[in-house]
Amino acid sequence: MTANSPRNGSRPRARRLLSRLAAVLVVAGIALGGTAPASAATGEPKASADDVVELGISTGSGARMEPNGPMVSTITIANSTDDALSAGSVDLEINPTPLGDAAALDSWLDDGSAAGDFRAVATEPSPPVAAGESIDVSSVADAEDLGALAPGVYAVRARLTGATTTDPEATVWNLTATSVLIVAPASTQSVGVIVPITATPGDDVLLSADELAKLTAPNGMLTGQLDAVTDTPAILAVDPAIPAAIRMLGTSAPASAIAWLQRLERLPNDRFALQLGDADPATQAHAGQKSLLTAPDLTPLLQTTDFPSSTPAPTAPSTATPTPVLPDNDALTAVMGSQSGILWPRGDLTSTDLATFDGYLGGPGTTIVPSSSFEGNPGTHAVVDGHSVLVTDAAASARLSTAVTSTDPITTDREIAAAAGHLFFTSRTSPTLLVGLDRSQKRSPVALRDVLSAFASPGVRLAALRTSPPASATLRTSAGTVRAGALTAMLADEQRLQAFSSILDVPALMLVPERIRMLRTIAVGLSDAAFTTATTDRVKHVQDLLGAVSIQRPKPVQLIAASAPLPVWVRNDLPWNVNVSLHSTPSDPRLDIQETTEIVAGRASSTRVDVPISARVASGEVQVDFRLTSPTGVAIGPAETADVTLRADWEAIGLGILGGVIGLLLVFGLIRTVRRRRARASIDGMGSEEHPADDTRGDEAPTSPTKENE
Repeated sequence: MTANSPRNGSRPRARRLLSRLAAVLVVAGIALGGTAPASAATGEPKASADDVVELGISTGSGARMEPNGPMVSTITIANSTDDALSAGSVDLEINPTPLGDAAALDSWLDDGSAAGDFRAVATEPSPPVAAGESIDVSSVADAEDLGALAPGVYAVRARLTGATTTDPEATVWNLTATSVLIVAPASTQSVGVIVPITATPGDDVLLSADELAKLTAPNGMLTGQLDAVTDTPAILAVDPAIPAAIRMLGTSAPASAIAWLQRLERLPNDRFALQLGDADPATQAHAGQKSLLTAPDLTPLLQTTDFPSSTPAPTAPSTATPTPVLPDNDALTAVMGSQSGILWPRGDLTSTDLATFDGYLGGPGTTIVPSSSFEGNPGTHAVVDGHSVLVTDAAASARLSTAVTSTDPITTDREIAAAAGHLFFTSRTSPTLLVGLDRSQKRSPVALRDVLSAFASPGVRLAALRTSPPASATLRTSAGTVRAGALTAMLADEQRLQAFSSILDVPALMLVPERIRMLRTIAVGLSDAAFTTATTDRVKHVQDLLGAVSIQRPKPVQLIAASAPLPVWVRNDLPWNVNVSLHSTPSDPRLDIQETTEIVAGRASSTRVDVPISARVASGEVQVDFRLTSPTGVAIGPAETADVTLRADWEAIGLGILGGVIGLLLVFGLIRTVRRRRARASIDGMGSEEHPADDTRGDEAPTSPTKENE
């Protein structure tokens, strides 16, 4: 049977219907289509990775094919060139010699090499494919075509021949895609899948309201993860920083984030809490920590206006005012319904680390460890020197982690097939298996849903795994030193920050975010390259904080008075007001200066401080040393020196000159006044000689000029 349909990101309808048949359970597998050269007469395939034709094949959706059942396959032809691809032919082949082990499986899927001969089981015509489009070709090979296949993992491949693009060279695309088929009864294995739920904020502290709104929107990453795990038996590993970020916002939290948290808490899935920020317990053990780095008390960061107030009791005084009801730290960071006593560190462990972990947990606990850390195959539940561990299949976990983060359906199917093959080989010694996906914020909800539907078994419960009979196992890994050394340096920086933070009214405003940043820096999910970058950024960030408050370099100052204020500027780049003491020390003891000045420097600004001084010398060159300390005496920033030039005698000279000028003005005014009086007296004397005094003259009325003329 053949069916052609455009590829739209989901399985074709015919394939979905067939996959529902109870007798048809096929483990999927697919490889990236390798390109084979065409004949010399028709040209060579294009080499650009973005301008090629790819061939892929998947068989089923990750489940098993029962012995003597049909093989339902989907061959994908993806044409990413700028030219149309003509019709061709697709041959489906199987190698009846089963792959011997996991190494042979990887060799086949990654390199295309397998022992034994292939035989064709189906041939399908391939339709034309337009430029930039994909086509799915469905095919079914029944039991007669497949022949008698014993339980095992079989190499499968698809070959495309005769398809040509319409480019000037008329390139012929002869392609091969590799896959596997697992033949086994469905009852032979059960698989538990652990899905980490993590999210890293932009500032490496806690998710903001805007970030939460985006992540919990209908198409947000966190929403997609819950969509994928809902109605599946996935085991959840939750970073408590996510619910803490939502709860800390109180009534200011986005409605979508509140709904997301409620939805998470209602899920019936088994779950356990990671350390805050997904911090790695192994790194802490290697650094010699006697206890896990505790999550800081988040309550100082709460905004009281975001929480409803309690109503005063009826018997309370009428003047009583409602007070906000604030959650405590345990309530903020709780992961509801989580099982306790579980740690999921990186895989570079020793048995000594496991003993340290039990000390961290206050008693016997369970550590989740990848199978690559052990000698041989330890099974799913094991004990190492008396310490309980759950073992994840490392190869299958890596393949499925790639599958759920890939944006290419061909790659996704290929990795699913590889994981199914690895789990088959592991199930030979352990019928119950465990897979742990990588920490990631780039999972495709659709791909994750497909993986969980194909692999996660309803009967695998976390509590049952922890109490199942364990096997004895031996770790072969050694303790890492690079991350441990970096953590030791970060803890030393944290102590410096604790001393420095005494300049704040509430030191927790600085210390709590910095502790969270440190926990995120040692997160399990960080690759080695990302860890190196994170530690470098961390060192620079601490240096910036410690250098955020300082005295600005003073400019030379000239003072012409014997006493005056000396200006000093204090720079504060922190987002909080700071309390510091300015200590002033002159180089000449004959200069009196206020030794200590208490300062409240405004946030993100420079504050001017006037320090009173008085000189006991008339003039001279003096240096004044300034330094800042916190209220507890911790040195803040570097010391600075101001060059002060005193010209105190200029003040006396200036006053003398001013007094002289005033005296001259007074003398000049006096002389002028005397001269004016003398001049007036002289004029009055001349008038008396011309008009003798007459006693009756003053009683006569003045005679008008007109009458005198008459």
